[in-house]
Amino acid sequence: MHRHSRHGLSAVFLLAALSAGAHAADLRAPDSFAAIADRSERSRALFVEAGKVIEHPRCLNCHPVGERPTQGTDMHPHSPLVMRGADDKGAVGMRCTTCHQAANFEASGVPGHPLWHVAPASMAWQTRSLAQICEQIKDPGRNGGKTLAQIQEHMAHDSLVGWGWRPGGQREPAPGTQAQFGALIAAWIDTGAACPR
Repeated sequence: MHRHSRHGLSAVFLLAALSAGAHAADLRAPDSFAAIADRSERSRALFVEAGKVIEHPRCLNCHPVGERPTQGTDMHPHSPLVMRGADDKGAVGMRCTTCHQAANFEASGVPGHPLWHVAPASMAWQTRSLAQICEQIKDPGRNGGKTLAQIQEHMAHDSLVGWGWRPGGQREPAPGTQAQFGALIAAWIDTGAACPR
C-alpha cells in the first residue's frame, strides 16, 4: 500500500511537471511567423499571439474598467469590494497593500508583490477587443506617455507583470513565459507594430 501511494504521488508530480512544460510552450516563438511574407500581416499575427497573454485573466484582472478590480480566472468582483483609488493603489483606508504584501502569502492564498496595484484607468483592457487594446498600448496619451521601447521593457522585464507567471496558490499562470511574451512584443514592434483588424 505504501509503495502504491508513493507511485501515485510520483504520477501526480509527473503530471504537474508535464503540465507546466506544456504551459511554457503555449506561446509560439517570433521566428515561427517568418513565413508570413507581408510585414504588416506578420506584425498583426505576432500581436495576436501576444494577445494570449494580454487577454488572459492574470493580465485583465490588473487592467480593470472602472473603479473596481476583478480577481480569479472567472474575473469575478474583487472580494472584499475595493476601489481603485486616486493613485491606482486603493482607496484611503483600504489600500492594496493592506492585504497584498510583498510576496504571495500561501497560508491565506492572498497574492502579493512589493508594487501591487492596478493599471491606470487609461490602460483599462477589460471589455475591449484585442485591436482596441493594441491601439491603446501604442497611444502615449493612454499608455502613460511611454514609447514602444518602454512598453516592450515593461512587458518583458517588469516584475509586477512577471507575477502573472508566478501567481502562486491554485491560480493559473499566464501562457508561456515572460521572456517569450517580451520576445513577441519586441518582434511585433520590429515589424511595424501593426494592430489586428
